[in-house]
Amino acid sequence: MSLTVALAMLAGVVLLAVVVHGAWSARRQRPRIAHAPAVDPLARVEPALPGAFEPDLDGDPADAAASPRALAPSSPRRLAKVDPLIDAVATLTPEQPVTGDMAMQHLPGSRRAGNKPFHLEGLNAESGEWEPLRPGQRYGEFQAGLQMANRHGALNEIEYSEFVQKVQAFADAVGAMADFPDMLDVVARARELDAFASQHDAQLTAVLRANSIAWSVGYVQQVAGRHGFVPGAVPGRLVLPAAEEGAPPLLVLAFDAQAALAEDPGHAALREVQLSLDVPQTLEDAEPFAAWQECARKLADDLDATLVDDQGRPITLHAFAAIGQELERLYRALEARDLAAGCPAARRLFS
Repeated sequence: MSLTVALAMLAGVVLLAVVVHGAWSARRQRPRIAHAPAVDPLARVEPALPGAFEPDLDGDPADAAASPRALAPSSPRRLAKVDPLIDAVATLTPEQPVTGDMAMQHLPGSRRAGNKPFHLEGLNAESGEWEPLRPGQRYGEFQAGLQMANRHGALNEIEYSEFVQKVQAFADAVGAMADFPDMLDVVARARELDAFASQHDAQLTAVLRANSIAWSVGYVQQVAGRHGFVPGAVPGRLVLPAAEEGAPPLLVLAFDAQAALAEDPGHAALREVQLSLDVPQTLEDAEPFAAWQECARKLADDLDATLVDDQGRPITLHAFAAIGQELERLYRALEARDLAAGCPAARRLFS
């Protein structure tokens, strides 16, 4: 009898061990979850960027309608956008001053030529300043600036021809004589500008890869929130806002958008996230590289993650130092071209 009891007890112990091991394994497979609401509905969110979501009488009507600030009772006056450094500029001279109301009625439906934006501004007859067209004002001259390059490439002949057609139609409607720069010269300048931009563009990305247990979306949001990140404008994106109001974010923490859109994002498993810095979009004085490096290390510690590059190689202190030296040379090259990182022209060119 004692042997039977002993065997029965042994079998029970083995069975209990199997059950405990199964529960422990299942727990390890579940992602870490947040212990409190990861996203406060009233929390700060990613700010709209100038030229992207901010209403502008010189922009597309659809852009203004989509802006969350389109109905704001008052907004600061926008400065002129046309910049000969990156724009091909056409001048339009009317026979007599034109009212802003009339000019706005004849604006092109879309201020894009292919994938290149263009801006149309007026010379205010009273202030003598260039500005986006406004009702109630009078303009003695107009100028249209077509961006010659962006991250989609250099301006081509087809895009330039589309620009000429749209601006010429506007000139005819307001009774103005249009003077366009030579197409071959513009295209050549565009290619040279694009070549410079391609050689001096930098977007740094550090991948944080889970060492053991995966994370839930809510857990990542909670941890990132402790370091100042807020929800982005699109799913799968958290941002560290810049100190400058309306500026692009200082850093972006991105993860699988499908996980963010899951029915229960609090339990959707993630095994890696990407921390990115868009160098030309951010002012050097904001010390974005130092912020990127510090955030990468702190997030890696808090998430129990390993820092690797986009090739899966660990990012060491030596690697960070080498990147810093390269950035220093990049900043100086951008300044020499009057395209200092974070300035309006640089943000437009590297977009």
